[in-house]
Amino acid sequence: MTLYFDPTAGLGKDRDAFRGRWEDRLWLNVPGPFYGGETDTCWTGRLSAPRHVLYGGEYLSEYVYRQPRTPAETAQLVEAAECDPFLGYGCDGDAHWTPRAVREWWRDRGRIVQYLSDGMSEWDDSDARAGQGVAAAVQDYESYMTGSLATDLRIYLYWLEEGRSPGHGDRLPEL
Repeated sequence: MTLYFDPTAGLGKDRDAFRGRWEDRLWLNVPGPFYGGETDTCWTGRLSAPRHVLYGGEYLSEYVYRQPRTPAETAQLVEAAECDPFLGYGCDGDAHWTPRAVREWWRDRGRIVQYLSDGMSEWDDSDARAGQGVAAAVQDYESYMTGSLATDLRIYLYWLEEGRSPGHGDRLPEL
């Protein structure tokens, strides 16, 4: 069993749903192959991928807060991308993320935690109207930041540096 699941390996024709541009990527996206850029503001992403997509930024664009780790989770993210009328999701993050950029993102994660914390009352109000569980997802993202995200990013760093998944005996790079 490998530690890194490459969610883009089996995309095939589904890759057409990902036309987002790296330059438009929202700063809230977690490092990995998938990201949200200039997406719609219709709040459709969480309906398809509730454990992976949140809304944020100036225009409440959709962004990926957890990269998929299984084919089923990847299918959910594909569905979220297909539902976006702006086709603002991207799947070419591996071509752009560098070990240095991942480490910089991690070092600046406090900015994301602050953003999530500052918007919590707004998300509570939005949930009362839309019923999408956004406040719970914000808490999930915050927990992920203080929990297993560091290990997931170290595994991703290994993937970027070595071009393969680490095995159980391989030493993971430091963040």
